[in-house]
Amino acid sequence: MSAPVKLVSFSIAFICILLALNFGIRSSMGFFMEPVSSEFGYGREVFAFALALQNLWWGLSQPVAGAIADKYGTARTVVVGAFLYAAGLAITATTDSVAGLNTGAGLLMGMGIAATGFGVVLPAMARMVSVEKRAFALGLGSAAGSAGQLLVVPVAQEFILGFGWVNALLLLAGCSLLMAVLAATFRQSGGAQLAVNKDSTAQTMREALKEACGYWHYWLIVVGFFVCGFQLAFITVHMPAFLSDRGFSANTAVVSLSLIGLFNIFGCLLSGSWSGKYSKKNLLTIIYALRAIAIAAFMLFEMSEMSVYLFSIVTGLLWLATVPPTSGLVAQLFGLPYMGLLYGIVFLSHQLGSFSGVWLGGYLYDLTGSYDVVWWSACSIALVTALVHVFIDERPVPRLREQPLAV
Repeated sequence: MSAPVKLVSFSIAFICILLALNFGIRSSMGFFMEPVSSEFGYGREVFAFALALQNLWWGLSQPVAGAIADKYGTARTVVVGAFLYAAGLAITATTDSVAGLNTGAGLLMGMGIAATGFGVVLPAMARMVSVEKRAFALGLGSAAGSAGQLLVVPVAQEFILGFGWVNALLLLAGCSLLMAVLAATFRQSGGAQLAVNKDSTAQTMREALKEACGYWHYWLIVVGFFVCGFQLAFITVHMPAFLSDRGFSANTAVVSLSLIGLFNIFGCLLSGSWSGKYSKKNLLTIIYALRAIAIAAFMLFEMSEMSVYLFSIVTGLLWLATVPPTSGLVAQLFGLPYMGLLYGIVFLSHQLGSFSGVWLGGYLYDLTGSYDVVWWSACSIALVTALVHVFIDERPVPRLREQPLAV
């Protein structure tokens, strides 16, 4: 293995650790809902709104973070994001007001997640590898996030049990600062931009944005990713409370989210591999249809510990399996130079869905005493988005069809 290849391999490994921290810490926030709400006498809507705000602000920040990374470099973006992430966790731990909760768990964490997560890091990973390895690299990065959920969520729960929720949040804030150290990886691998098509770099950022916004197939991707965010955020935040309401122990919720994280690793790797071989839009159609079937079966059949775990396994296989084909479609349609910005806009739609899923989960629970309406809404819109992807044209935009751009 040559030195440049070794460098890229080590860089990819460190990037995967960074994504595991980013995804794992935020995935653990649902376990803080009950202790925080009980401590201050909040209804579940209060903490749910803060996390919904986090997802919304994450989405609003993502195109900006992607554009900054495209222009000024991924390393600088990730360092700033890591400090924002840590500050948000620290404020959440020490505040005694709803405004402080919305600022810490909402605004600051949202910006921190945007600057250290998939929207910034996956385009950088795509540029580090050759075209034929791109789909697998995107799948590997997505799988790393899943590994973070598998590893960090149980640790966060042990922090809460052993040290209390305040100290648990402060410990997670310290862990998030490790991402600033790992950001050095992007400086070391900055010369390995192997996959950028040089003929397409003459386009300006404004021209790239205008081209994408005028291409209706791009908007089908944007609309479709809304549903992914709705489902993932609702389950991540509300699954522990939902299972508690159904009489299951906290350990069942930990195992459930851990199983999602574990099987998400396999789902992402398979999705990444298949995205390089088969139609990305057809793969997305199948994923969303299977999600709808899984939710319907979960709600219709008698709920037991075994059915919870089976649902978690199936959900895990489909969890972030949407990311490699979705991000791959953006690269396939428009090329890589402004992928951070264009995928950031797609991800904004994902986070609008996340905001809706998290907030509606808390609001409708307080209103009706049940999560059933949100579960069935998630099922219904998954079927709609499965149909939406059928109409996407996977060919590169007309500007690139005459160029030798392999994707």
